Amino acid sequence: MTRALLRLRELILRGEFAAGERMSELRLVKTLGVSRTPLRLALAALEHEGLLRSRGSRGYVVREFTQADISDAIELRGVLEGTAARFAAERGAAPEAFAAQREICDTIEHVVHRADYESFELFVDLNERFHAGILRMAGSPMLERALDGIIALPFASPSAFVMAQAVLPESRDILLLAHRHHLGLLDAIERSQGTRAESLGREHALLARTNLEVVLDHPEVLERMPGASLLARPELERARDGQLERARDGQLERTAQLEQV
Repeated sequence: MTRALLRLRELILRGEFAAGERMSELRLVKTLGVSRTPLRLALAALEHEGLLRSRGSRGYVVREFTQADISDAIELRGVLEGTAARFAAERGAAPEAFAAQREICDTIEHVVHRADYESFELFVDLNERFHAGILRMAGSPMLERALDGIIALPFASPSAFVMAQAVLPESRDILLLAHRHHLGLLDAIERSQGTRAESLGREHALLARTNLEVVLDHPEVLERMPGASLLARPELERARDGQLERARDGQLERTAQLEQV
């Protein structure tokens, strides 16, 4: 079941199934190489995560997400991660946990100013380790389970937009701000400043909203991101229209300049 779940999630986020498409059990049994029982358990689990929608006796269809859905998921992640930061600050953490988090931040400091693709891949790993470390410091299995349900949704995880930042200068500026948030979070937790830690945790998550707005203006980047095929078409259409409009404006401006010459 776990193998079927992981593979099916990967296929959905990769765009192998369109939003609204019915998940045919017969096709999936052949594709995944599993029997119907683990497949049905995997489908039920993905419905629970929010990637699929139940149609009763007709099975499951791939869920479509609006920009508002993604924005809400990011907001909820911020609430949960802010709570995790507050728990960590109020409950205290072992010195070795702080040492591990500082080491991650020190490595990020060297990586975040570099623009090569390998550095961004390394940042993805470091960023996920930092967020996982804050969650462990909170010491709340209940909170971990709640957060797992949110970050499974498209564009909602802490590293959802990092690889887009590798090619978009606007997003790279946000990446530097995110690193400063990491340092602030760690400082607030170490000083047992629960309210400050919670506020920073929420603000940090909301950077993803800004990244979403940036990426929506670049459909060619958006469509290469996992889960892009699940984004409701109006958002993509508006993004494409905006890009075409800017291109036309640029062409008109160049034409006017040539005419003046």
